[in-house]
Amino acid sequence: MENKATTWVIDPSHTEIMFKAKHLVISTITGKFEKFEGKTTSVSADFSDFKAEFTANIDSLSTGTPDRDAHLKSPDFFDAPNYPKLNFVSTGLKKNSDSELIMSGDLTIRGTTKNIDLKVEPTGIMVDPYGNTRAGFEINGKISRKEFGLLWNVVTETGGIMVSDEIKMLVNVEVIKQ
Repeated sequence: MENKATTWVIDPSHTEIMFKAKHLVISTITGKFEKFEGKTTSVSADFSDFKAEFTANIDSLSTGTPDRDAHLKSPDFFDAPNYPKLNFVSTGLKKNSDSELIMSGDLTIRGTTKNIDLKVEPTGIMVDPYGNTRAGFEINGKISRKEFGLLWNVVTETGGIMVSDEIKMLVNVEVIKQ
């Protein structure tokens, strides 16, 4: 008899999907997506075989500065009118250490799909006061924004750049067993 996969759905009220970029190489700007959905499926109780799917709404992007947010949603960056979603689908998982997994997957931004690796740290499984089983993960990785067609930049008078190519991704996710 084959074991059946269990589905776990992202709890948006207990999840943060963030990114960080260097500004002028001297400071870091943090942004986040406010609207997203996703799920994982796993046969094993320890998530050692889980698969993940995730979608973020580009129009929900927020850095705390409305003018910057509008620029990031424009054709210079994400081009939200033509590419309203960012998507990730896992393609593989391997154990990196006793406390960390490496999840490979296809990330699609602006219609460009690239395979990336993300570090995944399972942070535990608990039953909440209402009887729901929940699991947590901390996920992080880096991408080159230029590889996804986010090419806009400005060179300063001193030869520096306005926005770094390297973007750090940080995800704190809580999922609920269905």
